[in-house]
Amino acid sequence: MKTFRILTICGTGIATSTVAAEKCKQYLTKRGLKVEVVECKAVEASGKIPVYSPHVVVATTPVNDSALHGTKKFSGLPFLTGVGMDKLADEIAAYLQSLE
Repeated sequence: MKTFRILTICGTGIATSTVAAEKCKQYLTKRGLKVEVVECKAVEASGKIPVYSPHVVVATTPVNDSALHGTKKFSGLPFLTGVGMDKLADEIAAYLQSLE
Protein backbone atom coordinates (compact mmCIF):
# COMPACT_ATOMS: atom_id res chain seq x y z
CA MET A 1 0.00 0.00 0.00
CA LYS A 2 1.30 3.41 -0.97
CA THR A 3 2.00 5.92 1.79
CA PHE A 4 0.77 9.41 0.94
CA ARG A 5 2.66 12.41 2.31
CA ILE A 6 0.62 15.37 3.56
CA LEU A 7 1.99 18.70 4.71
CA THR A 8 -0.24 20.72 7.04
CA ILE A 9 0.52 24.42 7.21
CA CYS A 10 -0.53 27.11 9.67
CA GLY A 11 0.75 30.50 10.71
CA THR A 12 3.03 29.26 13.50
CA GLY A 13 3.39 25.54 12.74
CA ILE A 14 2.20 24.68 16.23
CA ALA A 15 -1.52 24.72 16.93
CA THR A 16 -3.87 24.57 13.98
CA SER A 17 -1.53 22.60 11.73
CA THR A 18 -1.28 19.98 14.47
CA VAL A 19 -5.08 19.75 14.75
CA ALA A 20 -5.36 19.49 10.95
CA ALA A 21 -2.60 16.85 10.89
CA GLU A 22 -4.37 14.68 13.46
CA LYS A 23 -7.73 15.01 11.69
CA CYS A 24 -6.09 14.16 8.34
CA LYS A 25 -4.58 11.01 9.81
CA GLN A 26 -7.82 10.01 11.51
CA TYR A 27 -10.20 10.67 8.62
CA LEU A 28 -7.99 9.41 5.79
CA THR A 29 -7.04 6.24 7.67
CA LYS A 30 -10.76 5.54 8.10
CA ARG A 31 -10.98 5.78 4.31
CA GLY A 32 -8.36 3.07 3.89
CA LEU A 33 -5.40 5.30 3.07
CA LYS A 34 -1.96 5.12 4.60
CA VAL A 35 -0.75 8.67 5.33
CA GLU A 36 2.26 10.37 6.81
CA VAL A 37 1.64 13.94 7.96
CA VAL A 38 4.18 16.65 8.75
CA GLU A 39 3.39 20.15 10.01
CA CYS A 40 5.10 23.47 9.29
CA LYS A 41 4.51 27.19 9.45
CA ALA A 42 3.57 29.19 6.37
CA VAL A 43 6.95 30.91 6.02
CA GLU A 44 8.67 27.49 5.91
CA ALA A 45 6.43 26.02 3.19
CA SER A 46 8.51 27.10 0.21
CA GLY A 47 11.61 25.36 1.58
CA LYS A 48 9.83 22.37 3.13
CA ILE A 49 7.89 21.27 0.05
CA PRO A 50 10.89 20.45 -2.20
CA VAL A 51 12.47 18.41 0.63
CA TYR A 52 9.36 16.57 1.90
CA SER A 53 7.62 16.25 -1.51
CA PRO A 54 4.07 16.06 -0.15
CA HIS A 55 1.30 14.67 -2.32
CA VAL A 56 -1.02 17.38 -0.93
CA VAL A 57 -0.92 20.43 1.31
CA VAL A 58 -3.64 21.14 3.87
CA ALA A 59 -3.41 24.78 4.89
CA THR A 60 -5.22 26.50 7.74
CA THR A 61 -3.81 29.89 6.77
CA PRO A 62 -3.33 31.61 3.40
CA VAL A 63 -0.27 30.29 1.56
CA ASN A 64 1.07 31.81 -1.64
CA ASP A 65 0.59 29.38 -4.52
CA SER A 66 4.16 29.99 -5.70
CA ALA A 67 5.41 28.60 -2.37
CA LEU A 68 3.60 25.32 -3.08
CA HIS A 69 5.71 24.41 -6.13
CA GLY A 70 2.61 23.05 -7.88
CA THR A 71 1.45 20.86 -4.98
CA LYS A 72 -2.33 20.47 -4.71
CA LYS A 73 -3.70 22.54 -1.81
CA PHE A 74 -6.81 22.01 0.29
CA SER A 75 -8.19 24.40 2.90
CA GLY A 76 -7.91 22.80 6.33
CA LEU A 77 -10.52 25.02 7.96
CA PRO A 78 -13.17 22.25 8.09
CA PHE A 79 -10.77 20.24 10.27
CA LEU A 80 -10.73 23.15 12.73
CA THR A 81 -14.42 24.07 12.70
CA GLY A 82 -15.86 20.58 12.34
CA VAL A 83 -18.13 21.82 9.55
CA GLY A 84 -17.56 19.86 6.37
CA MET A 85 -14.83 17.54 7.73
CA ASP A 86 -16.20 14.45 6.02
CA LYS A 87 -16.58 16.29 2.70
CA LEU A 88 -13.00 17.58 2.90
CA ALA A 89 -11.66 14.15 3.83
CA ASP A 90 -13.58 12.64 0.90
CA GLU A 91 -12.11 15.24 -1.48
CA ILE A 92 -8.55 14.66 -0.25
CA ALA A 93 -9.00 10.88 -0.36
CA ALA A 94 -10.39 10.99 -3.91
CA TYR A 95 -7.48 13.15 -5.05
CA LEU A 96 -4.89 10.89 -3.43
CA GLN A 97 -6.52 7.77 -4.87
CA SER A 98 -6.37 9.37 -8.32
CA LEU A 99 -2.57 9.48 -7.94
CA GLU A 100 -2.25 5.69 -7.58
